[in-house]
Amino acid sequence: MIAFVGLGNPGSKYANTKHNAGFWIVDELAQRWGVTFKPGKGEYVYATAHGNTTLLAKPTTGMNLSGTAVKEIVSWWNIELKNLYVIVDDVDLPLGTLRIRPGGGDGCHRGMQSVIYHLGDNRFPRLRFGIATDEPTRPAERFVLKPFRKKEIPLVQTMVQYAADAAESILRRGLDQTMNEYNRLNESGEAVR
Repeated sequence: MIAFVGLGNPGSKYANTKHNAGFWIVDELAQRWGVTFKPGKGEYVYATAHGNTTLLAKPTTGMNLSGTAVKEIVSWWNIELKNLYVIVDDVDLPLGTLRIRPGGGDGCHRGMQSVIYHLGDNRFPRLRFGIATDEPTRPAERFVLKPFRKKEIPLVQTMVQYAADAAESILRRGLDQTMNEYNRLNESGEAVR
């Protein structure tokens, strides 16, 4: 089974904030695949697709405690770490950028710190969704909890589609080919399709 776990904060108060990019992408996948989230055997909601070979999940713990839910998901569904794709926002990448990696550090992202801590391992793939704009991004705790400005919404929507396309590409063609295609940038620093 392959799992796509989007990180974010539950509740309407946070629904449109930059920190919820991970939720937006798994929501887009659920919509594309015609599946509905339901409560899991822990602090998360989930949906399965493709004959129960693909799992979508969203922790309900709040961003900074995401690792407890991700550990529950990995344990309950018996997910191999190489098949655990964690989707997060990244304040150090510009909006219009998607970075897919097979493993790595936490990038000072508290949700990712929690996941790595609770799994005791950082060798799982991740999709990092760039959220940096021309606004000051520090302190990051404030920046990530604000919504995007109206002028940024069209690019945000495009990038959510792009990230969901990348997830579908992982299922069809694997991680390496998807990284080669979706990590590229054009000369203006925007993702290329």
